Amino acid sequence: MFATRPEARPASVEVFVEDRPVMVPEGASAAAAVLLAGIPAIRETPVSGAPRLPYCMMGVCFDCLAEIDGVANRQACMVMVTPGMRIAPQRGARQARPGLAGKGA
Repeated sequence: MFATRPEARPASVEVFVEDRPVMVPEGASAAAAVLLAGIPAIRETPVSGAPRLPYCMMGVCFDCLAEIDGVANRQACMVMVTPGMRIAPQRGARQARPGLAGKGA
């Protein structure tokens, strides 16, 4: 479904998607790395468990939520890759941070 453009820069940054090494072009998003990895899903919807992959690639749909370098609930399409970045599936529904309940968070 997705293919790199012929004029794209050569892959030069190694990241890990579900612990698999993936080479991606410098300046690519973490969502692009997920798609290049060819995994079946990066998260599941909390209600039905339906699998999701990056969709809009511009921060609107939230289908690319992932855990990036140990931080959950990151929009992978809005995060540029860095060497050694670790991208893991988002597990379960988003959790509120302790101590923020009732403070507009």
